[in-house]
Amino acid sequence: MNNHNNQKTQPQTILVIDYGSQYTQIILRRLRESYIHSEIAYPSITLNEIVRKKYLGVILSGGPNSVDDNGAPQIPHGLLQSGIPILGICYGLQLIVHNEGGRVASGGKHEYGDATLIVPPSSPHTQAHPLLQGIPHESRVWMSHEDEAHTLPPHYRAIASTDNTTNAAIEHVSKPIYGIQFHCEVAHTEYGTLLLENFAKNICNAPQTWTPSNLVDTSVKQIRAESNGKKVLCGVSGGVDSTVAAALVHKAIGNNLTCMFIDNGLLREDEVANVQAMFRDVLKLELHTINAKDRFLNALAGITSPEEKRKIIGEMFIRVFEEHARKLGEFHYLVQGTLYSDVIESLASKEGVSQTIKSHHNVGGLPENMQFELIEPLRHLFKDEVRLLGKELAIPHNTLWRHPFPGPGLAVRILGAVDDESCRILRQVDKIFTEELHNANLYHQIWQALAVLLPVYTVGVMGDQRTYERVAVLRAVESTDAMTATWFHMPHKTLETLSNRIVNEVRGVNRVVYDISSKPPSTIEWE
Repeated sequence: MNNHNNQKTQPQTILVIDYGSQYTQIILRRLRESYIHSEIAYPSITLNEIVRKKYLGVILSGGPNSVDDNGAPQIPHGLLQSGIPILGICYGLQLIVHNEGGRVASGGKHEYGDATLIVPPSSPHTQAHPLLQGIPHESRVWMSHEDEAHTLPPHYRAIASTDNTTNAAIEHVSKPIYGIQFHCEVAHTEYGTLLLENFAKNICNAPQTWTPSNLVDTSVKQIRAESNGKKVLCGVSGGVDSTVAAALVHKAIGNNLTCMFIDNGLLREDEVANVQAMFRDVLKLELHTINAKDRFLNALAGITSPEEKRKIIGEMFIRVFEEHARKLGEFHYLVQGTLYSDVIESLASKEGVSQTIKSHHNVGGLPENMQFELIEPLRHLFKDEVRLLGKELAIPHNTLWRHPFPGPGLAVRILGAVDDESCRILRQVDKIFTEELHNANLYHQIWQALAVLLPVYTVGVMGDQRTYERVAVLRAVESTDAMTATWFHMPHKTLETLSNRIVNEVRGVNRVVYDISSKPPSTIEWE
């Protein structure tokens, strides 16, 4: 959302260089929680680019490599000598040590999970240390490493340790270069956000200006410049992301925006009526509803691969948009509510340092030959930031706090082939699940609740008769950014009510199970 060509509007930013850690994006989120702007680049970024963009500091992320591996990603040439403040995390620390003349090797004991960080109270240089300020003598940190800094380079010293790692935190004695072996960005590290804030504020002098109101102003200016007075079409789904994107673009360009909603037959119960009411009656935006159920379901017939489903749905969305856009006039741009988490999970890093977890229909599934140029005003935002933005735009609370729903809809919650009957079954299960969560006042305690229909049939007994019907999975998780999640401890009474209602009210389901997997190792969605 930043215009690097306009230095007057460029936020004062902390750069995070991504070395392939699955947690790199969380570093950004932690900084933004402290209202400090941050963005990501890859190891190929040059020192000239870093200087030109006036980054206030650089964080080197963790990663899966060893520093001695052939082709292991490296620090941008000259960065360590530049005087720009640097913080290395895990692999980032090891890169600093390796490049400065120290020795990195496999530790005698590998550390995975919780460890106790010890900040020596008797050491004068750590008492009011700018990086460790406010962190007590002992605290819990989260480790995930095999290699470690065995010998520090000249002019470096340790400022904290654990039982197994002498050099758990290090610094250069005169330059603003720091390293930590643990992952401060994950929630398991007690004072991790404070440490990142200390680096950004105390060492980099970063301002705390990444606020919703500033974000709206910056986004509006950029959207106006990007659209350049031309007509813009916005695809909406009724979810938080596309609704906020539409409201933001409308604030920027007014009547040059037209919203289109495609009923693809893969939506939740009553979704069409609810979306129409929201856009026409509440947001006062022009909305065209297209019934394309048959086209989507016919295209998906017999398809079982989740990746293929996404690509089919992504291309079908674009083709339907193109066809109906031509009937409405000439549009140059298409708005999408793509989020950072979509991009993270869809696109392997162009450096080859991270893996694709899954593609999203609006990122990895888009066809290359589109007649539109994309406007994605939320592309660099996390879900919680989108909700803050929506609140600033006066979008109703009930819309902002709806649980996330995947762009491909029920197609990726029906495991195996998708058909109209499976959609009917899953819609009813989903509706009951949502109703009972509201009845139990649990809905807003949960980040996301979803139902999955398995391609599995089990034997049951109803009214003294044998049944052979489908299995429905219920899943509820707690999260803040969708990058990590823990399963929600659903009250037994609520589970009992859900199970009874589903097997009695939904024709086609005779067994209900509850998913108790966290992310990682699982993902939130099943496909």
